[in-house]
Amino acid sequence: MAEPFPAEGLPLEQALAAVLAAIKPLGQRQWLPLAQALGRVSAEAVLAREAIPGFRASILDGYAVVDGQEPPLGQRWRLVGRSAPARPYGQPLQPGEAIRILTGAPLPHGAVRVLAQELMQADGDGQVELVKPAGERLWVRRADEEAAPGQELVAAGVRLTPALLARLAACGVAQVPVAAAPRIALLITGDELVAAGQPRPSGAIWESNSTLLQSLLQRLGYGVAHCQVVADDPAALRRTLEQLAETADVVVSTGGVSAGDSDWIRPLLQELGEVEFWKLFLKPGRPFAFGALRRADGAPVPLFGLPGNPVAAAITALQLLWPALQQLEGAEPRPCPRFQLPMAQPLRRSAGRPELARARLQVDGAGALSALVEGSQASSRIGSLQEADLLLELPADVAELPAGSPVWAQLLRLPLF
Repeated sequence: MAEPFPAEGLPLEQALAAVLAAIKPLGQRQWLPLAQALGRVSAEAVLAREAIPGFRASILDGYAVVDGQEPPLGQRWRLVGRSAPARPYGQPLQPGEAIRILTGAPLPHGAVRVLAQELMQADGDGQVELVKPAGERLWVRRADEEAAPGQELVAAGVRLTPALLARLAACGVAQVPVAAAPRIALLITGDELVAAGQPRPSGAIWESNSTLLQSLLQRLGYGVAHCQVVADDPAALRRTLEQLAETADVVVSTGGVSAGDSDWIRPLLQELGEVEFWKLFLKPGRPFAFGALRRADGAPVPLFGLPGNPVAAAITALQLLWPALQQLEGAEPRPCPRFQLPMAQPLRRSAGRPELARARLQVDGAGALSALVEGSQASSRIGSLQEADLLLELPADVAELPAGSPVWAQLLRLPLF
């Protein structure tokens, strides 16, 4: 097969642009209860049906009064009632009157401010007196503080987080329309692979890519619908790819995308569909293929041919597969956050290709951040991923980074809320 790009491969930025240009959202949707919608993508905007909380409420425990201006020390009010959550005071409040009010309780008509209980002193004849300065703050929550009627609570194409789901629940929404999750098929290739727990012949290795990629995808919010390990047999691989194309929305393979005698994925992709590009100008991850299989009805099914080495497979999955999965769901792809920080220790490497080096985030006693690279960065060494907080973006022409050198890094931590 002719080289579609320079021999060194396609730069990562161009590869990502080509992938996203080829990926179209699935378009299907379903309604889910909130308890089942975490991590899914909203299929349409969700609007508030009414003001939330729907009434003016007290922010603290204290006494509600009608006074708009800050009252002077020594002012007294006649205590006429009490307001508690779900048990409001039912009469309008008049000048000179006060009610005991609890946090979150509705303010009666006419009440303007809440005076904190620690500012007040009650006497035995049913009156309360201001004994400490009240300050200017009213301590009243607006009726539409969380949402106004018709306000957009969640936009279309947004991944649903714990905070968003809680907000929907607080606004009375019990179900949400979500985009269909892509059906992912995982194909692990290689004659040398043996299942973990089985005897390992000489020259064989225990297969780990299925565990690594399924776990990684699960962390990112995706399930794998089908996973299969197939030897480097072109006939068996062809049958498997044809079957997966009919049942999956995206096919992900590992291995078989280089130029060796047993590398069949790339030529089979060309035979059963088309190759968009192959080879990345990246370390780890040079052997990589992207294209589309063709179903019997002619519909394209994206195929991501990841490298066979575990670290390279995981890194390229994060950089190219993950954004594509987000776009398949109708969400705008959101990569890992990037920021700049100094190297904790000197680093020497072989220049020639851009590299995504695995690193740990160091925090010193003063709270300053730095990046620490430890151990081998070999693409076959899964241990380099262990406890990695960062992917350091090392330029192709850089061979040495002294301690303190600034470097851009991708943060490998997902938000909680």
